[in-house]
Amino acid sequence: MKYALVTGGSRGIGRAICIKLASTGYFILINYKSNEEAALETLEQVRQSGSEGQLMKFDVSNRSEVEDALGSWQEKNPDDYIEVLINNAGIRKDALLIWMENQQWDDVIRTNLDGFFYTTRYLLKEMLIHKYGRIVNVVSLSGLKGLPGQINYSAAKAGIIGATKALAQEVGKKSVTVNAVAPGYIRTDMTKDLDEKELKQHIPLNRFGRPEEVAETVCFLASEKASYITGEVISVNGGLYT
Repeated sequence: MKYALVTGGSRGIGRAICIKLASTGYFILINYKSNEEAALETLEQVRQSGSEGQLMKFDVSNRSEVEDALGSWQEKNPDDYIEVLINNAGIRKDALLIWMENQQWDDVIRTNLDGFFYTTRYLLKEMLIHKYGRIVNVVSLSGLKGLPGQINYSAAKAGIIGATKALAQEVGKKSVTVNAVAPGYIRTDMTKDLDEKELKQHIPLNRFGRPEEVAETVCFLASEKASYITGEVISVNGGLYT
């Protein structure tokens, strides 16, 4: 059995990634923070895709929760390891910098950037021991281009992009690849408050993307077919920013 962990896997892009990975034969560990109902819906769709899965409730921004959850899984599965990690969990709390509150900054940095650090660090050792691993970080157009009102989110995602490139150089000799996928405007709960009619006019493909289109790219990078790709950031944004 091959195992893949998708953080923030209960909805949106995370759910689409879980379903796509399941269709390739992975046992899916679906991380979520609070919405168990949505996580169970994702699990059911994973099963409909012909695989199996398990819910893993923990807050990626909380080091103790990350280590307790993953440590407990490892104890129950001593002969296995998680060979694919998709760092997808993320939140937005938008505000212009002059009005941004400390909590808005802290929450976004902790969930997006610290969450990547805690989860990746914990799982990396087994990947190196087994000399195989795939780490794919879901970043954002904001981390490449920067967007007004998203200083915190842009900083966090840009940080992960830098970490992606650095970590790829650290672990490449052990056949562990590290890449990032940067979605543009994708139709999910996170973008439901945006003016799609207005924004799509700036997108060459003239529409928002679908979560499944991001999942296709993520799952390619998580596969053996992408064995000679590492340290890359691939945009899935309809041509909005290249």
